[in-house]
Amino acid sequence: MTLPGLVQTSASSAVVRGPHALVGNTPVLWIGEPLTPPGRGFWAKLEGFNPGGMKDRPALHMVASALERGELAPGARIVESTSGTLGLGLALAGMVHGHPVTLVTDPGLEPIVAQMLSAYGATVEVVTQPHPDGGWQQARRDRVAELLYAEPGAWCPDQYSNPDNVAGYEPLAIELLEQLGGIDVLVCAVGTGGHSAGVARVLRRSNPDLILIGVDTVASTIFGQPVGPRLMRGLGSSIYPANVDYNAFDEVHWVAPAEAVWAARTLAATHHASGGWSVGAVGLVAGWAAGIHPDGTRIAAVFPDGPQRYFDTVYNDTYCRAHDLLLDTPPAGPATVNDPAEVVIGSWTRSTRVHDPRIPATITTRGDHT
Repeated sequence: MTLPGLVQTSASSAVVRGPHALVGNTPVLWIGEPLTPPGRGFWAKLEGFNPGGMKDRPALHMVASALERGELAPGARIVESTSGTLGLGLALAGMVHGHPVTLVTDPGLEPIVAQMLSAYGATVEVVTQPHPDGGWQQARRDRVAELLYAEPGAWCPDQYSNPDNVAGYEPLAIELLEQLGGIDVLVCAVGTGGHSAGVARVLRRSNPDLILIGVDTVASTIFGQPVGPRLMRGLGSSIYPANVDYNAFDEVHWVAPAEAVWAARTLAATHHASGGWSVGAVGLVAGWAAGIHPDGTRIAAVFPDGPQRYFDTVYNDTYCRAHDLLLDTPPAGPATVNDPAEVVIGSWTRSTRVHDPRIPATITTRGDHT
């Protein structure tokens, strides 16, 4: 029996012989009210169906590519900074290819993720002090540099600037095209910049007019806002990742933690499919996009993970009350700013002028996407 609205994939009855084969062929789910206006909706790519989430894809690709080029010696240690999801992917890649893995994180990592990383055989190091300018992210990267110096032959994927991070998402884009037949609007969270760049690049081969909407968090420096403490993990940055393709974006949204929590919890309660901070933020923006674009516009949103690691944060009432994250009413919609460099953003806000902060006073416009 085929249910109405079900999009079937070739992985529906897969039998596999290795954990790496569990990555990919994730389903898409139609999301409608109350995330969207009545009669409207968008397709969510549920990357939480991967063993560790969306970043299983680039982790496996970065390691395999480095081995093929001889940059990573057989059996050499892999060392990387992570807020969680890439760490799960690298633990998988290390297991598959026979490499010890050391992951550098910070006190914000959820205990369940730290415990699972250890269970998967990874060594977990936790930095204890944030960098004065680059925060926890730069502190983690500094510790990675120390570990690489101390162990000659160790290798770091450097997810922030590694083009293999971007290329690792090509299969995700191909799956979307096979599942949906074509996409007009793509909504992606932005952290390292890998999946927004990688997926959009492939989709624009078949639709050069694709609209790419980036979703960031408040207090993230990626799109020119002043850096500050961030409650949300998995999107945003305290540094400028080289993989962010500023010229690819048609607009960017900044979302605050309480707004993301509302969307994540609403997704769980109404569609039985949800995830963490990134999923909430992306779902919120994709629902808005479904309401402002013409009826019939095919909108796809990438949901990077599932809800499991967020039971003590996004889905914990005590935690949410302590951080004032439980909204009495749904977010009304984004404010709009002309130049995001001219205002400090504290709640859901959008801009169609995408600023590359590495090029002062320059506003980029979408150009060549080949």
